[in-house]
Amino acid sequence: MKTAVYPGSFDPVTNGHLDIIERASKIYDKVVVGVLTNGAKTPLFAAEERVELLKAVTSDFPNVHIDSFSGLLVDFAREQKACVIIKGLRTVNDFEYELQMALLNKALDPNIETMFMMTNTKYSYISSSMVKELAAFKGNLDGFVPEKIIGKIKEKYKD
Repeated sequence: MKTAVYPGSFDPVTNGHLDIIERASKIYDKVVVGVLTNGAKTPLFAAEERVELLKAVTSDFPNVHIDSFSGLLVDFAREQKACVIIKGLRTVNDFEYELQMALLNKALDPNIETMFMMTNTKYSYISSSMVKELAAFKGNLDGFVPEKIIGKIKEKYKD
C-alpha cells in the first residue's frame, strides 16, 4: 500500500488544497492530510477545528485520513508509513521554498520522496491568508473555500 502525506496549516482549507487532496487520492492508496501545529503562529482555527473542517470537506474520499502533528515532517511521514510527501505549488516562489524543504527532508530521510503537484490554475491565486483577509472585510468567500465551511469562517469574524 502506497501512503502519501500532504502537510500544511490549512488555516482554513481552501479549494486549492482540496484540489490537491482529491487528485492525490486518485494516485495513492492512502493520503494522510497532516495539519501542522506551529507554536510560532497564531492560527484562526485551533488544530482540532482544522482537523474537523478537513474531515467535513474530505468525507467523500474514503482513502483520505486527517491527523495533526507538530515537529519534523519526516518524523510524521515515518509514523504514517508514508513513502511520499506531497507539496502543492501555486507559483514559482512556492517552488523555491518547497525545493529547499524537499532537499532537507531528503537529507533527513532518503527513503521518503517529495512529489510536487501544481494546483489547478483556477486556484493558483488562492491562499489561506487571502481567504482570512477577505473574510475579515466581509468579502464573498464563494469559490475560494469549500461551501461546507464558509459559515465556520464567517463565525470567526463576527463583530
